[in-house]
Amino acid sequence: MHKENIIAQTIAFVQETLQHAEGGHDWFHIERVYKNALLIAKEETVDEFVVSLGALLHDIADAKFHYGDETVGPKVARDFLESIAVAEDVIVHVEQIITNISFKGGNFEQPFTSPELNVIQDADRLDAIGAIGIARTFNYGGFKNHKLYDPAIVPKLNMTKEEYKKSTAPTINHFYEKLLLLKDKMNTNTGRRIAAKRHKFMETFLEQFFAEWNGEI
Repeated sequence: MHKENIIAQTIAFVQETLQHAEGGHDWFHIERVYKNALLIAKEETVDEFVVSLGALLHDIADAKFHYGDETVGPKVARDFLESIAVAEDVIVHVEQIITNISFKGGNFEQPFTSPELNVIQDADRLDAIGAIGIARTFNYGGFKNHKLYDPAIVPKLNMTKEEYKKSTAPTINHFYEKLLLLKDKMNTNTGRRIAAKRHKFMETFLEQFFAEWNGEI
């Protein structure tokens, strides 16, 4: 099967699988990450086929929606890719991308890396910051019934992976526990350039948020 057909079948599979997903982790999130990954890949030496499949399947079964089980996503991806006869080395690479892409509190050793993972990780992190990142953060906070903000609950930095996964902190805390940290965790020059602009937008949003919260404007 031609690579173009494999990608087309993967898109159809992801659209169907995620048709009822939470709004911040639905097909449109996947599509944005896919487009961002292809954009970043233009400036990197990577296997664009692996980048495409990894980006399309990176959130096919996000652990946060499967009781924290991080094995579900790679398994769903493998079962699908095997069903359309994708080469084993490509499947293994995609599995590793799915396993290692997420932030997980930013306080853990990432045992696997590759240029393709670097590209997709940047693309995924770009969708977590800026205007869309803000929208996704509050959408997920509402989905989990988290408070918007509570001055008595301070952000907790350097969380373990388990603490991060179980956090019920107010949504504003998430900016300090993850989103504002991503600019300095980008892997590629393109990712860093785009992240800098989106980071500034989040800082402006937070200034406005706290001014309104404190009745200053």
